[in-house]
Amino acid sequence: QVQLVESGGGLVQTGGSLTLSCAASESIFRFNGMGWYRQTPGHQRELVAVISSGGNTNYEGSVKGRFTIARDNAKNTVYLQMNNLKPEDTAVYYCNAFKDRLNYWGQGTQVTVSS
Repeated sequence: QVQLVESGGGLVQTGGSLTLSCAASESIFRFNGMGWYRQTPGHQRELVAVISSGGNTNYEGSVKGRFTIARDNAKNTVYLQMNNLKPEDTAVYYCNAFKDRLNYWGQGTQVTVSS
């Protein structure tokens, strides 16, 4: 069973930065891709950023230029560097990995941006 463990969430002021980490229990080379999603109460989980096994990235429009997704294959870890954070970025952030038509999720980490 794949396990994904997120860390790095917390409380930050508007304009601040945070880096989220997602450590996988197996080699991330085995995944077709990995990504970060976020969810707020009463809303569906939305894709924030994704990185393919080949290193191609894609971002949700509101985070382009502010967030960066990256992977460290040696550490089986994916990161989400978040800069210039805004109150609307407040959410629970989830790490996702997908392979063979299956999705795996972490437990989520809270990010709160105060105004």
